[in-house]
Amino acid sequence: YGGIFTLSLKLHVGVVPTSRHGYDYMKELHGSPHQRKMIAEINEPFRPALIILDGMDAFVDGGPMTGRRARGEVFLASADRVAIDAVGVAILKFLGSNESIMKPKIFDQEQIARAVELGLGASSPSEIDLIPADKNSQDYRKGIEEILKKG
Repeated sequence: YGGIFTLSLKLHVGVVPTSRHGYDYMKELHGSPHQRKMIAEINEPFRPALIILDGMDAFVDGGPMTGRRARGEVFLASADRVAIDAVGVAILKFLGSNESIMKPKIFDQEQIARAVELGLGASSPSEIDLIPADKNSQDYRKGIEEILKKG
């Protein structure tokens, strides 16, 4: 699971055939040193109309089956999968994650950076609007927005 994080972009990994015409594409993906860039490339043929991310509970380390969890207590919705992933990583930073999440800037994460190169969505925090669902969510949004703006 070398994608570092599983959010919107990584969802499309499921469309990669495990084997076709005698070749195991999924094995190549999971064994590649370019796996995170390939995660973004898998998304090129798709243009989702809406992405909804359930972040009520999140793995902040480990995953996808076991690991350290935290209460994210958030839902995200957007047609922009890069924005969803960028905000999702900001939330992981807010909750306290592992070094692979905490250390790099958000838009320097390989799958996000490659998705930006491919024109799949937002290319910077200034292109992302965080709209809280209610007054109780405003402080949470401010904290996430500060992290997002830092990168």
